[in-house]
Formats: sequence, C-alpha cells, structure tokens
Amino acid sequence: MNKEEYKLYIDNVIRRVEFARVRFDQKHIVKIVAISKYSTTDEIKALYQIGQRAFGENKVQDLKTKSSILEELPLEWHFVGNLQKNKINNLLDINPYLFQALDSLELAYELQKKLQSRSMTLDVLLQINSAKEASKHGVMPEDAVDVYKQILQECPNIHLKGVMSIGAHTNDKAVIKKSFETTYGIYKQLEGATICSMGMSGDFEMAIECGSNMVRLGSIMFNK
Repeated sequence: MNKEEYKLYIDNVIRRVEFARVRFDQKHIVKIVAISKYSTTDEIKALYQIGQRAFGENKVQDLKTKSSILEELPLEWHFVGNLQKNKINNLLDINPYLFQALDSLELAYELQKKLQSRSMTLDVLLQINSAKEASKHGVMPEDAVDVYKQILQECPNIHLKGVMSIGAHTNDKAVIKKSFETTYGIYKQLEGATICSMGMSGDFEMAIECGSNMVRLGSIMFNK
C-alpha cells in the first residue's frame, strides 16, 4: 500500500469515528491513539506522515525502545499496559504523555511514592473492569468512584484525568454495550475528569456512541 492508498484507508477509519461521534453528540470530540505494539518504527513513521500523533504501547521496554528511536518526531506516547511495580521507575524514566491503566489503589500508592521521590507528576487514567471479568485488570465498577476520589486525595503527584476500560470479551453486543455504558456512567460522576478511554479496533464505534472520547486503535490503524 503506497502513501496515498494508506491515507485513503486511514481517512476511512477517521470517517467511521466521525459518524459514531456525531451519532453520540455533534459537539463530541474523539481522540485516536494508535496502538503500535505489533508495529515497527517505520510503520509508526508512515502513520505519523499522514497526521497521526498519539501512539500507545503496552510493554515498558517496547515503549522505551520505540520512543527513543523516534525521539526526533513530536509524538505523544501513551502507556496502555499492565504496570508491574518493579517497572514503575522504568516507565517514569520515559515520562509518557499518559498512563492509561492504573488498575488498583495499591499500584497508585507505589506510583505516588516513586513520583514524589523524583518530584514528578504523571497524567493517569483509572482502569475499570466494567464487565467484571477475571481475565482483566482494573477496579470493580462499584468501587471505582471511591477509589478515584481516594487517589485524588492521597496521591497528589498522580494527576487523574479520567477512566479507561476494555469492552466485555464476548460476541454479545448487548453485553459489550453495557460494559461501555457502565464505564461512561462512572466517568460522568467524576469531578474534573476529561477523558473516557474506551473502544478498540473491533468495537470503537459502539464505544464512541456510548460516550468514549478516546479510542485505542491497533490493527485497524496499521492495516493488519
């Protein structure tokens, strides 16, 4: 696929985002984060050249490698993976634009300690396990508002910007939709929250129609 064909392909993805956005609300704005975990730095560059700026990785080492190779480009890096406590310092060395997957109060306290010792702050989203699936990380929906408030009060170096969740892992669209509605309902209760990150390549239109204002698109952005 040459550059022009690729641009047309990405324009079509953006059009789908636009249609979903307008179905939710004409004034709604949606940001696309291209998840590059299965993509090379050349593929990231190709997407950058047609206008994409925000990219996400789910492994700290991959984020470090790719952001270092591409440091000349003004990219906005998001970390979207599960963060192990022993990798916190490695992540803070990179200082990503946004850490999207803070999945427990315990991790928040550990992150706060490390941030405070470095006199740093970090923009973060609280991950919600909205479908209550054992295979997923995140706080339970019924605890989310309290946990969010607790982090705001007790972890001043963590700048909470909103929430993130992954749609229910099922083919039942009604169940997926309910998981998005659950997250959006929590998001609306959070004072000062500005980001509701929901939706991936297979379900982003439904997520946007449920209120998502940030989608994490991997395979579809890289035509894989």
